[in-house]
Amino acid sequence: MSGGDSATGVRAVVEVLARALADRPADVRVVETQHGKTTLVELYCAPLDAGKILGRQGRTVAALRTLAASAGEREGKTVTLEVRNTPYKG
Repeated sequence: MSGGDSATGVRAVVEVLARALADRPADVRVVETQHGKTTLVELYCAPLDAGKILGRQGRTVAALRTLAASAGEREGKTVTLEVRNTPYKG
C-alpha cells in the first residue's frame, strides 16, 4: 500500500478548499506523505492566508480536518492534516 504519484482524493479535497479560502491561491501547496498507518497531509500557505485557513477559534481548520479524515476513510486511510506557513515570496 504505497502512495502513488497521483493526487489522492484526500489531497485533492484539501487543495481545492484551501485554494478557495486563500487570497493567494497560487501559494497553496498540499503535500501528502505516508508514516506507517497514518497519512500526513501538510497544507502550506502564505502567512497572510493562515488566519483564513485556521478560521475563528480554529473552526475552519477543524472542518478541513474532518473532511480530510472522511475522504481518507473512504480510501482506508487514517489522515492527519497540518497547516504550515510558507515564507513570503513578494
